[in-house]
Amino acid sequence: MQLISWNVNGLRAIEKKGHLDWFYNNEADLICLQETRAWEEQLSDRVKNIPGYHSYFSQAQRKGYSGVALYSREKPVQVEFSFGDERFDDEGRVLFARYPDFILFNIYFPNGKASRARLQYKMDFYESFLQKVREYYQQGEKIIICGDVNTAHREIDLARPRENENTSGFLPQEREWIDRLLEAGFIDTFRVFNKEGGNYSWWDLKTRARERNVGWRIDYVIISDNLEQNLQEAFILPEVMGSDHCPVGVILD
Repeated sequence: MQLISWNVNGLRAIEKKGHLDWFYNNEADLICLQETRAWEEQLSDRVKNIPGYHSYFSQAQRKGYSGVALYSREKPVQVEFSFGDERFDDEGRVLFARYPDFILFNIYFPNGKASRARLQYKMDFYESFLQKVREYYQQGEKIIICGDVNTAHREIDLARPRENENTSGFLPQEREWIDRLLEAGFIDTFRVFNKEGGNYSWWDLKTRARERNVGWRIDYVIISDNLEQNLQEAFILPEVMGSDHCPVGVILD
């Protein structure tokens, strides 16, 4: 089973730029998108109905903001758009899909750069989400978490760590939350296979940072450790264009 996760920075923009063919030419069993920035009724039929996939969309109350989507070859047993905390439901950041063998969380985690209030919102979201996945893990569930986490975990995960020590996305409390998630029984799949720097999933468009590979690895596929024996491969696809992020993914047996 191949899963790909991608912050598209606007699903309609991806189509307009001509990058939608990527969807039609891939072999993924699950495609998880973040920052779709659209209500379902705003999307073209070509975007909503990709042959061979069941599609699901979580949207914010505000048009043109946030949003996540799931394209799945297998129809999930259940799909929900919340992890149970109503404080976060109006921004369309969560898509929760249950399958016979695992639970999938497709999440667009908040960005904390705008203000102290948004940083607190992000940290509250983090805490509530961690509590929920801990509960499922303790019940023996197999869990896949994918999406834009909006935090680089280690110095190796961004090009300029010292310059960003006081920037949201690399603050000690944000990084420590990822530590706690992994300590709770979860695995950063990419780092199972690759321990090197220079592997990023987001680049600032304004400074043309992608051309110089001055980036951040803030997009993850994280699995519960009871799926570790099924993990075959984890990868980043920097050659896929169309967004300020690139896709990341895994292959699970």
